[in-house]
Amino acid sequence: MQSVKIGRCAFLFSNLSQVTRRVTTASSQPVVIRIPRRMQEHIENIKQMQGKKFDRLPTVKPGRLLIKSKNPQLNQSVGYTLGKFEQPVLTSKGWKSNKALGDYFFINSIQSAPPSVLKQKDKGDDSASAPQKTFHSFNICPELVETLHSQNIIHPTTVQIQTIPKILKGRNILCAAETGSGKTLAYLLPIIHRLQADGQEEPFTDSERNIHAVVIVPSRELAEQVTSVARSICKPFGLVVKVAGGGRGVGNIKAAFTHGQPDVLVATPGALLKALWKRFINLNELNFLVIDEADTMFDESFAGMLENILSHTEVASRLSETVGLVRKAQLVVVGATFPGGVGEVLSKVTDLASMVTVKSRMLHHLMPHVKQTFLRVKGADKILELQQALKKAEVEHKGVLVFCNSASTVNWLGYSLEEMGVHHMRLQGEMPATMREGIFRNFQRGNVDVLICTDIASRGLDTQRVGLTVNYDFPETHTDYIHRAGRVGRAGGSEGGEVLSFVTHPWDVELVQRIETAARRRTSLPGMESEIQKASNKTEREMKEKLIN
Repeated sequence: MQSVKIGRCAFLFSNLSQVTRRVTTASSQPVVIRIPRRMQEHIENIKQMQGKKFDRLPTVKPGRLLIKSKNPQLNQSVGYTLGKFEQPVLTSKGWKSNKALGDYFFINSIQSAPPSVLKQKDKGDDSASAPQKTFHSFNICPELVETLHSQNIIHPTTVQIQTIPKILKGRNILCAAETGSGKTLAYLLPIIHRLQADGQEEPFTDSERNIHAVVIVPSRELAEQVTSVARSICKPFGLVVKVAGGGRGVGNIKAAFTHGQPDVLVATPGALLKALWKRFINLNELNFLVIDEADTMFDESFAGMLENILSHTEVASRLSETVGLVRKAQLVVVGATFPGGVGEVLSKVTDLASMVTVKSRMLHHLMPHVKQTFLRVKGADKILELQQALKKAEVEHKGVLVFCNSASTVNWLGYSLEEMGVHHMRLQGEMPATMREGIFRNFQRGNVDVLICTDIASRGLDTQRVGLTVNYDFPETHTDYIHRAGRVGRAGGSEGGEVLSFVTHPWDVELVQRIETAARRRTSLPGMESEIQKASNKTEREMKEKLIN
């Protein structure tokens, strides 16, 4: 007996002009198979789409360009939207080949202000009946609002509107929002308000002062910056803010607490652990624990220290534990990307159900108000391209951050720019503490316009004067790219920020292709967490036992 097998592909893409086909069986009886007309039309459409030539793809419409390529046929208009199953044709598709050297594309900015402030400005046409919110609407103390007004901070950003009321109510918060959206004030304002209110109810002397709020950050530079902001808004209330940064000996840390405990302590994990081990401080009366730049803090390099610090605190697991005479610490976790591994660590000290998540609309998206340029270039040609970019930035009086992936590259590039007569400063983690001190502050003040750095300068630092970020070495992850790109176009900063990335290696190309795909589809970058991952069953059991005991 002879059987006839009709494969799926052969069946679908056979000659569809014949509506019936006959198949001879062992009994020689004809079998009629009818193909529905709708299926015929669907398969014809697929064949037509596959047979289309690229030059007829309607990716360009009248108006502004979202993607501008060296090859105009690869441009994409702002008004064009890719279909759900339509595959984007990438400029960077062939960039692993040396034939692509010299190719480039831009992701153009399509709005003038950051999303965190634009949302309120866009209401302007109807603003006569719906005025913009001010900080008075949070019912925080008038002195705080006046201090903000004196610094020309009038209207809260979107993330501040979402976060401040929840912290004031005593909730544990996980806040994930794009860089430059005002997250530092989002947690400092409600904390300072609560501390000054408690101080009015129970005044105390300096000798009775205890630490009520701790802010943990990954770098000394960020610790100094947060301390500066905290001191400026604590000044009217006489609250004491101190900083403990890493890279210094135990003697320096001890000296910081010689004259008593502060109300607010900003510290790096290493310095905080040293202070706890040497009993320079105690956290028995801690009301607030803030973990800033959480995606870095929950990374493997800091996670062990963070767990150790959390073991020295009593973190609230329910709302009732953050009020009353005997309080546990209210937990605030903040980051520009959603931290991986947060559930596994926090489930050991609190109930994950108590965490309220605040996510911005543009979380893990490319910033729409920043122009981003990708240039396929030989490694040997990068320094010449950088020199041209620095000359242009000098004419436009822009601050420039140049990112490298290693301290050795920072040093080598610095020597090369010195020979070219380019005035600059360098910042990398292997520098001694005495050398690092004040470098970023000098850059912020405009004493120098070019700072060559590693990713130590990409996390949380306020860079409002930066107009150009250069990825001399392309970042290794999506998270690093988001943080580096976030150094420009910050809320309250100058408009017209730009990111220039040199693409050299095959592994760089793979990351660029994912970024370009996200830009063309206008989606978030792939492979990044957007929810707290549930802890393992073992961790859950340990937490339940701790709560019971």
